[in-house]
Amino acid sequence: MRSHLLNDTTAEQYRRSVTEGVERVAAKIAATDRPFTGVSVDALAPRVDEIDLDQPLHDTAAVLDELEEVYLRDAIYFHHPRYLAHLNCPVVIPAVLGEAVLSAVNSSLDTWDQSAGGTLIERKLIDWTTARIGLGENADGVFTSGGTQSNLQALLLAREEAKTDTLAKLRIFASEVSHFSVKKSAKLLGLGQDAVVSIPVDHDKRMQTVALARELERCTADGLVPMAVVATAGTTDFGSIDPLPEIAELCEQFTTWMHVDAAYGCGLLASLKHRDRIDGIERADSVTVDYHKSFFQPVSSSAVLVRDATTLRHATYHAEYLNPRRMVQERIPNQVDKSLQTTRRFDALKLWMTLRTMGADGIGQLFDEVCELAQEGWKLLAADPRFDVVVEPSLSTLVFRYIPAAVTDPAEIDRANLYARKALFASGDAIVAGTKVGGRHYLKFTLLNPETQASDIAAVLDLIAGHAEQYLGESLDRAS
Repeated sequence: MRSHLLNDTTAEQYRRSVTEGVERVAAKIAATDRPFTGVSVDALAPRVDEIDLDQPLHDTAAVLDELEEVYLRDAIYFHHPRYLAHLNCPVVIPAVLGEAVLSAVNSSLDTWDQSAGGTLIERKLIDWTTARIGLGENADGVFTSGGTQSNLQALLLAREEAKTDTLAKLRIFASEVSHFSVKKSAKLLGLGQDAVVSIPVDHDKRMQTVALARELERCTADGLVPMAVVATAGTTDFGSIDPLPEIAELCEQFTTWMHVDAAYGCGLLASLKHRDRIDGIERADSVTVDYHKSFFQPVSSSAVLVRDATTLRHATYHAEYLNPRRMVQERIPNQVDKSLQTTRRFDALKLWMTLRTMGADGIGQLFDEVCELAQEGWKLLAADPRFDVVVEPSLSTLVFRYIPAAVTDPAEIDRANLYARKALFASGDAIVAGTKVGGRHYLKFTLLNPETQASDIAAVLDLIAGHAEQYLGESLDRAS
């Protein structure tokens, strides 16, 4: 079995195996003509269940053949222009190359003696990002597994900086359309059920700062502690961007930690045209960025950034076998000192390869393209009497629903939209997401593929309308 270990004696076998795998994936991507096959759970699960993991195939080619049946054939392909659902981006080739390198070398970014140059590359990228944000010379941060972990760590730091021994007094303020990880983080941090105060949004789905000011005043008047305000730069459902300068003023007035969840909107940091949409982000105490959303990186690639590097001490724990305190005096850079994780992949390498190949302007151009595509999509929806579109996009998300001319029952319209989404997914012709607005079911395009065209959006809208009309026709038949 030692023949399967990657080392100096098996380097050629590694080359052959990886090449064969890459060739298969490349051929699959080249031949993919729709984002999904439409396979059902009931159809695919038995094939996976029947595989006996205690009976290996002993041959890479045979394993790849099997993988074609249980994964590659029916995978969801985000690179396809009619994948329009969640915050999943197509990935750039330099980042995929970086993924191959980091997997083979297998550095762990917790300590210097496990990563060396990897540590310095990650630190350089953190400095690059904090400079793009404008957090100042004392800023720092660390790569994480994703926005949920980044938000959790940011709120951990905010909790500790709040300097109170009574956790039940702490309050977090976030808009009613903020990411679910804010409430999840509050629970994980041991705060009470009422810790997260939901702030209403305006017509554009942006936090209402008048309401925020009122809640902050109420909090202090009640003897509670305003621990943090979470502003969102790119909400998951609408791509809306909260009024960051006004929120920053309120946080300063109430001595409250300002966290900006820019997991989605961080692409604007590289934008050539729309960087001003996140003006005010430089005043944050902490920021979440997800490079695997709007920097076109493979999952996972995220970071939490802070204005004051010393606040990262709240995530520090020294273990004699790993990062003893003496290493701090010896100026040995151990990233575990800043991280909630111990063993951690060298995910920074993907972004490094991307920047060194394409440059930040290349990334920004791609993100600008999807933002402009969303504007085209919004115009199509606004002009189409078959659809109701909720809000003009700030980034690249469109929320809408099919409105039949002859049906007025909101519940029946809900069912038609749910059916259309499900039928479209089952067909494999396109994939769209769904959400609720005002208690009603809506559909959602999340546009992160520069290869998607307005003609794709128009075609998918026609497919949605067709499926919804089919449902309503069948519903009328059943009723008559």
